[in-house]
Order: sequence, then C-alpha cells, then structure tokens
Amino acid sequence: MSGYQVQEAVHDRRLGKEQMMSCLKIEVEDFVATVTLANPPVNSASVDMMLELTAAFDAFNESPDVRAVLLTAEGKTFCAGADLKNRPGPDAPAGTAFARQRMAREMSWSMVECSKPVVVAVNGAALGAGLGIVASCDIIVASERAVFGLPEIDVGLAGGAKHAVRFIPHSLARRMVLTGWRVPAEELYRRGLIEAALPHEEFLDYARGIAKEIASKSPVAVAAAKDSLNVIDNLSLRDGYRYEQGNTYKLSKSEDAKEAVRAFIEKRPPVFQGR
Repeated sequence: MSGYQVQEAVHDRRLGKEQMMSCLKIEVEDFVATVTLANPPVNSASVDMMLELTAAFDAFNESPDVRAVLLTAEGKTFCAGADLKNRPGPDAPAGTAFARQRMAREMSWSMVECSKPVVVAVNGAALGAGLGIVASCDIIVASERAVFGLPEIDVGLAGGAKHAVRFIPHSLARRMVLTGWRVPAEELYRRGLIEAALPHEEFLDYARGIAKEIASKSPVAVAAAKDSLNVIDNLSLRDGYRYEQGNTYKLSKSEDAKEAVRAFIEKRPPVFQGR
C-alpha cells in the first residue's frame, strides 16, 4: 500500500466526512510511514483528527510497505489536548459525549495495537490528550522545546492519568495531575523516562533514524516483538516469558528466520520479505 493508498484508506474510514479538510499528512518512504498532525493552530484532538489517526493506524496493519511509523506534528505545538471549543454541550444528542470518549480510547488503542512500532517525535507541548497520544507510542523522542502535561485540573476536569503512568512514575504523575505542571522534555530525559531530548534542529532526524533502523529488521519478528511487549505488561514473569517463548518458536519457522541464518553464513545483509 503506497502513501497515497494509505491516505485514501484514511478517508474511506472517516464516516462520511470526506468533504472536510484532513488533519493528517502521511508519507511512506523506505518502509517508514511519517504521520504528521496538521490541525492548526495547536493540533487539538478534534473528532476528525481522532477518526483519522485511528483509520491510519488500522490501515498500517495491512500495509506491507509500512514497517515502522514516525509520528510528529506541524507548528509549535505537538497536541494541545482535546478540542474544548467543540465539546458536546448540554443540548447535544444523548450519547454524544460517550461516543466522543470512545473515539479517544480507540485512537490510543489503534497505536498501541498497531503491529508496526511507532516512534513519536514531539516537537512542542503535548498536553492532555496529546500526552495520551505520546504514551500510546513505543519510543519517545522530544525536542528540547517540548513540554508534557495534564492541565485538565486547571479547567475543572480530570485527565488521562492512566496514559501518563505508562511511562511516568507515581510521584511525578500525581504532581502533574494535581498541579497541572508542564514538565520540560529535558526533565523527563534526566529521569530516564524518554529516549532523547535534543536540540530542535536534531530531534526529528534522530527519531527518523530509529524508525528506519526498526524498518530494516524482519517485519514478522518486529510484529511479534511488539506483540510480546504489549502482552507481557500484564502477565507474571513465568507467564510472560512463556508467551515470549511461544512467539520465538513461531518465528523460528518463518522464511525471514531462515534468510537471517543464510545471510549470517554468507556474510551479507539479510533481505527480509516479511513472511
């Protein structure tokens, strides 16, 4: 599936909203899909953007031309959170608020469950739902201009703390939730919570390099590895390792595994076919 076809798949999933301007830009090159949030002025998580992100990551699952995803954003803000200006009001049809909440959940799970690893390059503020998007990715790289926060307390709401605690420890997560503190990227890197906090001119290339490295590996092995990482989060040591061993056994029967052995013997780079 080409970058154009992925974009078409996104539009096909937008529930009759094709006439609206897209909130994403998608390019596929060298097996890496670059997804750019493009919903000015602050890339807020509107209904359209949530639907498009979900559709895009669903499409990547079935695209052999995509082996890794790089997620980033246009402008000075990565994502300022939910689209508060268009939140369902008291006169909205019954169920509207619950439907919107479900969209937000599915958006996050489409990234978590995507078989292609997701490297996120955070260019600016990732707040509220924006932090949820970041937490749903596999590897986090940030510009030194980026900040991370759960500011819902400042507008009388409760935020997505469960997303935050996927990579932020107890005390810091609670400080963020209860005070609205926006944590600089360098502080998260100092604590070992994100992969890098780099000068703005360097962070995107660094993140793209990681995505390209992942894309160079066996697609079936990468998919199995991500599946294992997702599943073992909620398992005991014994059950988790047993699950990983099961995936390893299945991989040993793949054509890619046989190609890796041949390449090692022949002292050449492997050419993986994803089967």
